[in-house]
Amino acid sequence: MSDAFQNREKGFERKFQLDQDQQFKVGSRRDKLFGLWLAGKLGKSGDAADAYAKEVVGSNFDKPGDDDMLAKVRHDLAAAKVSVPDQELLSRLSALADEAARQIMSEPKT
Repeated sequence: MSDAFQNREKGFERKFQLDQDQQFKVGSRRDKLFGLWLAGKLGKSGDAADAYAKEVVGSNFDKPGDDDMLAKVRHDLAAAKVSVPDQELLSRLSALADEAARQIMSEPKT
């Protein structure tokens, strides 16, 4: 009987780990998509847009939540004299979370 409980516990631990990995991938993809969208607003394209998207992704590792990333992009937008209302930023971030989840779920599992 003990083996059954241990196997069940290992199964729950594995599922938790997979869920955490999935959540991290979706969050990182969302941040990359957000960075690419913002790069377009800032007039960046190609390699410059990709580099900016990486900066945005990296800015979201400082603290839990999105406040650090949003502070960075607000600063960048203000420095470039580009006006994007907070509501649009938050709305786009939410929409891109859904898009990122769809993209990650549709990728082949390795």
